[in-house]
Amino acid sequence: MSSSFVYDAVRTPFGRFGGGLADVRPDDLAATALSALTTRTPGLVPDEIVLGNANGAGEDNRNVARMALLLAGYPVTVPGSTVNRLCGSSLDAAMVASRAIECGDASVVVAGGVESMTRAPWVLPKPDRAFPARDVTAVSTTLGWRLVNPRMPAEWTVSLGEANEQLAGELDIPRDRQDEFAARSHQRAHAAWEAGFYDDLVIPVPGTDLVRDEGIRAESTPATLAGLKPSFRPDGTITAGNASPLNDGASAVLLGSPEAVDLLGRDPVARIAGRGASALEPQRFGYAPVEAANLALKRAGIGWADVGAVELNEAFAVQSLACVDAWGIDPEIVNTRGGAIAIGHPLGASGGRILGTLAKVLREDGHRWGVAAICIGVGQGLAVVLENTA
Repeated sequence: MSSSFVYDAVRTPFGRFGGGLADVRPDDLAATALSALTTRTPGLVPDEIVLGNANGAGEDNRNVARMALLLAGYPVTVPGSTVNRLCGSSLDAAMVASRAIECGDASVVVAGGVESMTRAPWVLPKPDRAFPARDVTAVSTTLGWRLVNPRMPAEWTVSLGEANEQLAGELDIPRDRQDEFAARSHQRAHAAWEAGFYDDLVIPVPGTDLVRDEGIRAESTPATLAGLKPSFRPDGTITAGNASPLNDGASAVLLGSPEAVDLLGRDPVARIAGRGASALEPQRFGYAPVEAANLALKRAGIGWADVGAVELNEAFAVQSLACVDAWGIDPEIVNTRGGAIAIGHPLGASGGRILGTLAKVLREDGHRWGVAAICIGVGQGLAVVLENTA
């Protein structure tokens, strides 16, 4: 078996729902990220492109990877496939790509993902016969369960917010800890942008004015967030301030074999050292990264004591804190350049974001090992261990 490496990573700014990227189709968002890689690595012709996408019901056009690579000007001979593991889709895409490289099926693969939550369509169920007399409800595909199978147990199909209220109660994670975590996310993301950390990771989207992640609020403090009303229960702990928002954006990660150095004309920056996937009860999805990361570390042959940096996608502050507590790690090594509560969480793109960010954090801060982890609706989690090679 060979090894697989991260050679480069880019992403668009993440726009707010209905915000700066609202007029951009998801296939064009993905094409923007793919085009940026060819600009940075002239002559790039990957063996395959694998993108993640959680929706697929609208302009994503079912196989957005193939659509986007054609729009980006890649040769028509480059295959493209789209994977859907909801919030974990683009991290899954990178895992799929790394396996293909390690088993010798490919030398260079572009992975990543895209989501326009703004442009996600409403859908109607098909009638069982023509011209039914009953009313039909249009269902939003932006987020969460839709057209639920009635055989699913009710406790599995609660809203994402309610599921995390349950997790907060189960693990006794109070509102003040969540608000403190969320404020830190905004402050760290703002500081990272001001320091230039994201300047070579984030590329502009043609036809838009957005140059930074649109949801960052540098003025956020635990005190200001404490004034927000609970979103899911009258007496709950989860608010719009300590949960990730709805977003639009795309990410792309260039992966290759050791021999790809000659093909790409650049050195790798990190090695894919371990991968992990886990699953549990659907309503406890926020806790699923715990075992996924533990599995990835075991496969990498290291432990938490070796890890210098963690990029954990912040779907909700409560589930992030639950994972950090379970791992027993120093919270200061988690999301040092901000997380999804501030930066945003366009579902299909977030895994690529955290993987690319982690690779750069390891280089800048001089750590050898890092973990990228993400929770996934319906009770799953994914994690990847990176080894710094720069």
